[in-house]
Amino acid sequence: MASVVPVKEKKLMDVKLGELSSWILMQDFTPKGIAGAFQRGYYRYYRYVNVKKGGIAGISMVLVVYVLFNYCGCYKELKHEWLRKYH
Repeated sequence: MASVVPVKEKKLMDVKLGELSSWILMQDFTPKGIAGAFQRGYYRYYRYVNVKKGGIAGISMVLVVYVLFNYCGCYKELKHEWLRKYH
């Protein structure tokens, strides 16, 4: 028989679509909770990327995230540029 796990203790990948709104509302959105989430994410990332010598890969990952973040921020303005015809 499967054990019943409360929605709050489930990981995001284990949450069903119907439970998603209640799972989001149960998360800790205080500054301390957000900092803890970033810290957990950093340590999970660092566990897979723990290298002895640094290289271009880490810098390129940060650059790609920066570019995508800025693209998402400027999407409205860029969308209007696509619709213009220069003739």
